[in-house]
Amino acid sequence: MDEFLRQLRIQRWDDHRLYHHSRINQTLHLISAVSFLVAYGLLFVDPALAALVAWLVSMTTRQSGHFFFEPRGYDEVNQVTHDYKEAVKVGYNLKRKVVLLAVWAFAPFMLFVDPSAFGFLQPHRSATELLHNIGTLWLVVGVGGLIFRTVHLFFLKDAMSALVWMTKILTDPFHDIYLYHKAPLALLRGELIEKRTKMNDETHVAVTAES
Repeated sequence: MDEFLRQLRIQRWDDHRLYHHSRINQTLHLISAVSFLVAYGLLFVDPALAALVAWLVSMTTRQSGHFFFEPRGYDEVNQVTHDYKEAVKVGYNLKRKVVLLAVWAFAPFMLFVDPSAFGFLQPHRSATELLHNIGTLWLVVGVGGLIFRTVHLFFLKDAMSALVWMTKILTDPFHDIYLYHKAPLALLRGELIEKRTKMNDETHVAVTAES
């Protein structure tokens, strides 16, 4: 358990220090985290609605922060390039996210080909039922994306890394609120990029490229 928690701290720290410099990105992550917690609560009441909230609010704010606001130039603080960050990203880097988002975007079109999604759903008879079926499909996409990358990491790295990453993803909303609750105030002060200094050898966490 100690090793599990240690690796969880490393993955969280690497995620923050490498991929969350922009205060706009951090603020969007805060919004995403709060809405994800709402979605978590809705899972016990209406899973399809939870998926709609998660994808339409949580994921769009979260990923727009990465795609549009996070700097992609040379990272002076961590002394690495954007390409290096993409190569060592444990979870979904930008290229993998494009694939995942494409699956998400095109999933509803399945209902126009077959309203029952090949027997998986009850065909919709109203707009409300259509939205419910779309939410159900998006729930499958979300859970499938989480399981797929977890299994992928199991073979790419090891079981510990895979389970740590899955735990990190599921608990990110709680941790993001803790990390970024002050980001909106910093943004209002005109701070677009978080002020950071170069880390010494004791605080710097090495990231090993995936192979």
